[in-house]
Amino acid sequence: MAARERAELTNQIRRFRFEHDEMTQQMLASHVGVTRQTIIALESGKYSPSLALALRIARTFDVPVEEIFQLTDDS
Repeated sequence: MAARERAELTNQIRRFRFEHDEMTQQMLASHVGVTRQTIIALESGKYSPSLALALRIARTFDVPVEEIFQLTDDS
């Protein structure tokens, strides 16, 4: 059996914040119930959100979760 390819979760949170009246990290954090530090970690790729948080973020921007988060292969 071949070794499993490593996948990376990327996101478009920063772009969506700026497309929505230049929403600040703090405003988004307050809206979805996390700290600003969590939003910073998400945007920098240092933290992967729970499914519930990913859905709350997508709902905030009124888009499907796949428009915010993408799973990419390292191949």
